[in-house]
Amino acid sequence: MLPIWDALEILKGKWKVPVIVSLSFGKKRFRQIGNEITGITDRVLAKQLKELEFNHLIKRTEYDTFPPTVEYEITEHGRSLEKVIMSLKDWGLSHREKIKKR
Repeated sequence: MLPIWDALEILKGKWKVPVIVSLSFGKKRFRQIGNEITGITDRVLAKQLKELEFNHLIKRTEYDTFPPTVEYEITEHGRSLEKVIMSLKDWGLSHREKIKKR
C-alpha cells in the first residue's frame, strides 16, 4: 500500500492533475495555465506549481528578460503519469455513464 499512498500524496487535491494535463500539451506561462483551468486562483496555482516542481513532475525555467519570463513544462517523470491520467479519464467517463443511467 505504501507506493499507492505515495502516489496519492503527490497528486492529492483538486488542481494537480489539471495542471499536469495543461502542461502535457506544451510549455506554458503562468497566466496561460491559469486561464485554462477554470476556478483556480493565482495563489493556489503558484502553490501547486511549486509542489509539482518539488516532486520533479514539472520544470520551471526563468529567462533573463525584462520583465522576467517564466515557463513551465512537464518533465519526463511527469509524462510517466500520462497512462495513469488517461486511465482515470476513462474510468471517470464510464462511471459518469453508469450514474446517469440510474
